[in-house]
Amino acid sequence: MLLPVFTLKLRHKISPRMVAIGRYDGTHPCLAAATQTGKVFIHNPHTRNQHVSASRVFQSPLESDVSLLSINQAVSCLTAGVLNPELGYDALLVGTQTNLLAYDVYNNSDLFYREVADGANAIVLGTLGDISSPLAIIGGNCALQGFNHEGSDLFWTVTGDNVNSLALCDFDGDGKKELLVGSEDFDIRVFKEDEIVAEMTETEIVTSLCPMYGSRFGYALSNGTVGVYDKTSRYWRIKSKNHAMSIHAFDLNSDGVNELITGWSNGKVDARSDRTGEVIFKDNFSSAIAGVVEGDYRMDGHIQLICCSVDGEIRGYLPGTAEMRGNLMDTSAEQDLIRELSQKKQNLLLELRNYEENAKQ
Repeated sequence: MLLPVFTLKLRHKISPRMVAIGRYDGTHPCLAAATQTGKVFIHNPHTRNQHVSASRVFQSPLESDVSLLSINQAVSCLTAGVLNPELGYDALLVGTQTNLLAYDVYNNSDLFYREVADGANAIVLGTLGDISSPLAIIGGNCALQGFNHEGSDLFWTVTGDNVNSLALCDFDGDGKKELLVGSEDFDIRVFKEDEIVAEMTETEIVTSLCPMYGSRFGYALSNGTVGVYDKTSRYWRIKSKNHAMSIHAFDLNSDGVNELITGWSNGKVDARSDRTGEVIFKDNFSSAIAGVVEGDYRMDGHIQLICCSVDGEIRGYLPGTAEMRGNLMDTSAEQDLIRELSQKKQNLLLELRNYEENAKQ
């Protein structure tokens, strides 16, 4: 289903849920990830020896394609994307328990640096409701804040408990994004700008959220549960003895529908059908998964699914072809037939047992 196309081993440990891909010069996709030592590394495999010799950034002596950004605090969230559409390239956003940094990687300068009194546990970047400019939205201690590219606070509201996860999704199908908020009180709340329009209560802390397509979204809980909602209806959920470290929506069989990709604490990566939750692909790493993202990392016109482990191993996968999908459907049909025959066998054995018992009597 997914074809492995590249593997990298970087010399840096990666903090869980702290991985992002951005085109920081407008052209080359680069991987950014937080380390456990208050730094963010940027891996750029495309251009060597770029100008990176200013105050925040220095070149790693061990790897010429890795630059290190010193934050000097524990990084609590990280993302990348278009913050100022006029610039034509992505910004890197790094949150800590006291500050939010919006960073221009290519020009090695701060776009803004803001104090955040309620901390930044989770971050998402995009447009929200009728607010026209992209926002860097952070969730902290019972509060949500959204900053534009100048660092102006264009969105602020409160929520029920400490925020653990955020996602933007067109929840009500009106063509505008709503904000999904997962928090420590086991609730998933849906904000239409600053108004709560829906609330779903789960069984544990909501650690991850990701948009699938339309009003459908994936979620993960701290007790090893992952699942999919469509609006307020839960489609399916499964519970594992491992923890879901990262979830991501990706179309791995080129059928136009995203599957839910989960990276687990035991190093397993699996892809599940958005409709049934059935596993349709899996792979294993030697350490826990830190993040699952996507991008054209090889710059060959194809989007790869990119999985990163906490030990710095990075693997890229390509979606399967139509021919592979045909083979999979054949396999799936065979599995359905086997299940059906197995059920018939059970029923016949049951009948036989009944006859035998009657004969004895």
